[in-house]
Amino acid sequence: MSGVDDRHGNGPSPEAAVGSHNELGGTVHGPSVQAGTVHGGIHVSIGPADTAVVPWQLPPAPPMVDRVRELDALDRLCAAGTRLVLLGGQPGVGKTTLALTWLRRLHAAFPDGRLYADLRGHGGGRPAVPSEIVGGFLRGLGVPADRVPRDPAEQLGLYRSLTEGRRLAVLLDDATTAAQVRPLLPAGANLTVVTSRGRLSGLLVNGGVPVPLEPLDHAAAVQLLADTMNDDRVREQPAEAAELVELCARLPLAVRVAAARLASRPTRPITTMVRALADERGRLDALALDGDHTVRAALDVSYRELPAAAARLYRGLGVHPGPDFGPAVATAVLGARTVNGPPAVLEDLLDRNLLTETADERYRFHDLIRLHAVDKMSERSDSERTGTLRAILDHYLATATRAEELLEPQHRSLARDYASAEVPRVDFADGPEALAWLERQRVTLVAAIRTAANADLHTVVWQLTDALWPLFLRGKYFEDARAAHALGLDAARACADPAAESRMLTSGGLCELDCGGHARALEMFAAATEVCAGSGDAVGAARARNYTGLALLGLDRLDEADEAFREAEGRCLALGDPRPAALARFNRGDVALRAGRAADAIAHAEAAHAGLERVDDAYNAARARALIGRGLVADGRPDRADPHLLAALGVLRGHNASVEVAHVLTTLGESAERQGRPADARDRYGEALGLLDAVRAPAAETVRARLRGLDPPG
Repeated sequence: MSGVDDRHGNGPSPEAAVGSHNELGGTVHGPSVQAGTVHGGIHVSIGPADTAVVPWQLPPAPPMVDRVRELDALDRLCAAGTRLVLLGGQPGVGKTTLALTWLRRLHAAFPDGRLYADLRGHGGGRPAVPSEIVGGFLRGLGVPADRVPRDPAEQLGLYRSLTEGRRLAVLLDDATTAAQVRPLLPAGANLTVVTSRGRLSGLLVNGGVPVPLEPLDHAAAVQLLADTMNDDRVREQPAEAAELVELCARLPLAVRVAAARLASRPTRPITTMVRALADERGRLDALALDGDHTVRAALDVSYRELPAAAARLYRGLGVHPGPDFGPAVATAVLGARTVNGPPAVLEDLLDRNLLTETADERYRFHDLIRLHAVDKMSERSDSERTGTLRAILDHYLATATRAEELLEPQHRSLARDYASAEVPRVDFADGPEALAWLERQRVTLVAAIRTAANADLHTVVWQLTDALWPLFLRGKYFEDARAAHALGLDAARACADPAAESRMLTSGGLCELDCGGHARALEMFAAATEVCAGSGDAVGAARARNYTGLALLGLDRLDEADEAFREAEGRCLALGDPRPAALARFNRGDVALRAGRAADAIAHAEAAHAGLERVDDAYNAARARALIGRGLVADGRPDRADPHLLAALGVLRGHNASVEVAHVLTTLGESAERQGRPADARDRYGEALGLLDAVRAPAAETVRARLRGLDPPG
């Protein structure tokens, strides 16, 4: 209802309204107002729903034939108010295709968007866990990446809050257990569709309604064969076509693969494919999943006829650690001396329906085809399997290292060990592009670390963990960081490499600091100090002492922290390591300010600022300048603080450092308050509070208290 307004004399006069009768009957949809007699101006408005972000995460799906009966059944369930649908059936039966087709038809019923997650139940790798999925859902619903809560429980709470009151459809694809699905169920009256090879009976208590999916009807399977081949052979050879789809068990995947094989040979009769499948059905035993006895035979036929390069790429991709991949991975598998470049070979696999192309030049196997590729690689020599895996992992290591160089140019990178002198990598124009690649590839990169650990490729494990440092910190992926650093530390020790062991301890400890694990971080920094001392790495020991101070500061052990920072500064200066020395001096200023020694804090911050400018560390130099401003405010000189704070604010905004920006804004608010400008203070506190609330930062409560303490506006 948009509003009622009789300010201009429209409608009946008050006299005419006396004694009137207003009755509202029947079914009413949406807001309504019922009144007997109305006098004066009445304004009623209902704010529009927040539709600024309407996610549409559904991937493309191949055309679907038949399934009219299943679509009608799903429509009836939806109309009856069912909000959890469980699509089950054997591999290759078309569960995902049916779900995607149906959800695209429901725009009117669920206009607020579609969320999609591949739970990787049977993709050959580790099934997805809820904490991996919820962050992507939150970003799809409009939450900026830097405002996604760190804590998984808080992520789930925010997800449910954002879905309450909306009309969304969620597709959870390829689930394994009810426990994997339950945390991902949205709040409110949204629709969730789950596809799985299992029954997921545990979800029945959540209101789930199972919809089992059977193979295609015979006529529909023949039609699918004809549509895919796109010629006259099905019409001309109906008996052979009928026999072929039965050999394919009328599974859409098997029918499509067989049809693609025939389509690539337009003069070959259907009988040829019938004979091939009939002769090779016994070869499916190694891939007998849920009674499927035709898919492997069809894939074997296609594989046997691949050109040498395409066959090598096909089986090589079977050892890829993640769900999808780009052209550079194909280059890594094939090597630089391949006559036909990766695009041509990829197109060959695409033409035969052995690969699926997704958005942004990404490719993936259907899960059954991937298992077939894995099986084909298992038939090859150990040297081919190990060499192919190492080539893929080296590609990710080289690309992640390049991203690290752009994002953390001041970070002292350790050497990388590659198996070949020529390692293909993705190049980036700048840091933001590099970070975007790391974000997109996160699942694959973390899987690559696990895969390398399982293959005892120790140097790859710790070096790839080291290269992912910018991703872990910027994205707040602390669960991934902990798991990766645990594997990396074991790998570094297996290599008997003290520098690598120290790096895994210190970078892992810094991740612990960022998520509040100060006690654990202190243990890791102490271990790193011991490793460095034992190996004669004086620079590493000095830096570890600085890190130890940060852990002590987090534990509020100020005197011990100040002593650690003082020692670190002196050692780093003596060793010609100026940037860590300047950071240690900055940390001493932070300690002094917390201890109430504003003048000392200002002096330390000024020295740190000068040192960081000399090494071109603009980000930390801005933090030091902000510390100068904080010290001046604490020292009763807010007018002198503002220029420092404003200069720091401009630099930090450019680095998208939202929490640091919020801290500077808070200090600017305090400065304005002390100078008798409550309106300016309110504006600064308000902006800071918005940034801190977005990431659930504890400092938000302090800012909120400051706002409450201001006089109300005049």
